[in-house]
Amino acid sequence: MFKADIVNKIEATGAMAIVRTETIERGIEIAKGCMEGGIDVVEISYTLPGAGEVIRALNNKFGDKLLVGAGTVLDAETARLAILCGARFVIAPNLSKEAAKVCNRYQIPYAPGCTTVTEMLEALEAGASYIKAFPISNFYGPSLASVLKTPIPNMPVLASGGANLDNLETWIKNGVDAVGFGGLLTKGTKENIAANAKKIREIIVKTREYR
Repeated sequence: MFKADIVNKIEATGAMAIVRTETIERGIEIAKGCMEGGIDVVEISYTLPGAGEVIRALNNKFGDKLLVGAGTVLDAETARLAILCGARFVIAPNLSKEAAKVCNRYQIPYAPGCTTVTEMLEALEAGASYIKAFPISNFYGPSLASVLKTPIPNMPVLASGGANLDNLETWIKNGVDAVGFGGLLTKGTKENIAANAKKIREIIVKTREYR
């Protein structure tokens, strides 16, 4: 899968699950719930040991039906390890130009966390495919995307934090390209996750039709 195809798939789905799990079994359960609800993009966080094994297992089980990436990738070393485990995209809470270089070398989309416009522009210049609005999306809420895209219309924005079922429509209307969800897509049974995933996808599809 080419880099552009990965970016397009993330944008088309419009949402991803931010998964923190210590076991492959739970990772598979979460992935199944998300896929049943129409969300086929998941980020496996490197905050817990075994993230690489979870990424590899999900790729082996679901193949191209599921887009699996790595999250909380703080540095170039972790980026390379994640890519070797099969991560199709890399997301971070920080901007690391060394990590960006590694991702670009392997043609893997990189989404660093940025808090200022200056930092966002530096990230784009370093080859970032998305700008992760972190942690500022928690503070500014749904208006953030429109504020950022007023001076920089082509900035691809990934919201991380602050989005929920009640305000997701506003996020989409204001131009956010993708939204990461934690609890809604990772807690409870597979059926709970599938139900939430379905609601999220319905909101995204309906809102984009009239945006």
